[in-house]
Order: sequence, then C-alpha cells, then structure tokens
Amino acid sequence: MDELISILSEICPGIDFDNEDALVDDGLIDSFDIVAIVTELKDYYDIDINVEDLLPENFNSAEAIWELVKSRRDK
Repeated sequence: MDELISILSEICPGIDFDNEDALVDDGLIDSFDIVAIVTELKDYYDIDINVEDLLPENFNSAEAIWELVKSRRDK
C-alpha cells in the first residue's frame, strides 16, 4: 500500500491519500488523473484494468484503489 501511495502522490501531488476518502466525489482527482493512475498501475503492477473497473467508487480513496489492484492481481 505504501508503494501505491507513492505512485498516487507522484501523479497528484498535494493530496493526502492517507486520509482522503472522497477523491472523485470531492473533485480532488478528475478523469485525466484517473487515466494517469490507471496507466501507472497497469505498468507497475502488471495488471489489466477494464472499462468496467472505471467506477468512481474504485477511485475515491487509496484504499479503494488498492482493493482494485488486489482484485486485478488475483485474476
């Protein structure tokens, strides 16, 4: 999870990924940020993230993103 926080912080500096739980809902990250995050996660973790995974609830917090990564690693 620390690796993920580091990745997210590089893409979106200035956001407290340890404590924020409404990243999309509060407008802290937008669709361009999500594209950058997905691209980096796919490369770093060697996973596939499908269109069906691109739901706001999967990107509202670092924990939700981590759960998405773990679920895709298991496939």
